[in-house]
Amino acid sequence: MTDTRCPCGSGETYANCCGPLHSGTPAPTAERLMRSRFSAFALGDTDYLLRSWHPSTRPATLALDDGLRWYRLDIESTRQGGPFDREGVVAFTAFYTGAEHGSLRETSRFVKGGGNWFYVEAL
Repeated sequence: MTDTRCPCGSGETYANCCGPLHSGTPAPTAERLMRSRFSAFALGDTDYLLRSWHPSTRPATLALDDGLRWYRLDIESTRQGGPFDREGVVAFTAFYTGAEHGSLRETSRFVKGGGNWFYVEAL
């Protein structure tokens, strides 16, 4: 997987993009966390999804739909969420295929604590 394109659509290889975040490197921005979470959905990495979810809203368990394949992420806008911010908002559309094709459009809120960005909730 190290030489393949990252599922998040950045154009980088997985090893140079979301791979390090999935292995424990903190995301520098809310958008990078959003991209890494999309890649985790695409790869079925529930452990990372739970680790990157804020404890105040994190579910106890997470079951992904094995019938869905997440294949494209479009970042529509970001508000704050930079390296020196404490909060950020990312609007995106994620595309999937399975029994049918579809998309999920969401605006997500992120917070930074202890040097790490966390997904909080959909707005």
